Amino acid sequence: MGTGTLILGIGNTLLTDEGVGIHVLKALREHGGLPADVTLMDGGTLSFTLAGPIEDCARLIAVDAAELRGSPGTIQVFEGDAMDTHVAQGGKRSVHEVSLADVLGMAALAGHLPRQRALVGIQPKYMDWGDGPTAEVEAAIPEACRTIGNIIARWYP
Repeated sequence: MGTGTLILGIGNTLLTDEGVGIHVLKALREHGGLPADVTLMDGGTLSFTLAGPIEDCARLIAVDAAELRGSPGTIQVFEGDAMDTHVAQGGKRSVHEVSLADVLGMAALAGHLPRQRALVGIQPKYMDWGDGPTAEVEAAIPEACRTIGNIIARWYP
């Protein structure tokens, strides 16, 4: 099993709220104060190359836009098996796209799925061309950072 915690921001910053995971990473970098063994990684729009870093960590927090059936900016955390179920039900947008479920599946097949894992999902409002998140999703970024801090505090006794 790997070591440390990987915080993986997922999204495309050219598509308004779809890039929220990357915007949360930027806010975490600016704020600082994370344990020394925490790595922040821009996962972009996902690829199979992310299987390696996921397999190499003991703890994984993924941050992404997610369909939560809530108001824009709603945040929900899925941990462990609940994360696996949520990402498996999320589906792909096209046959050419790699999903988080695909990458986690590769790590699981290799026997290296992080024991502690969580998805911090943020409900988008729009996912169309744009240079930043909508006001509702932008306002949720500080709360997403606090949520990640709370997860880390629980995971680091």
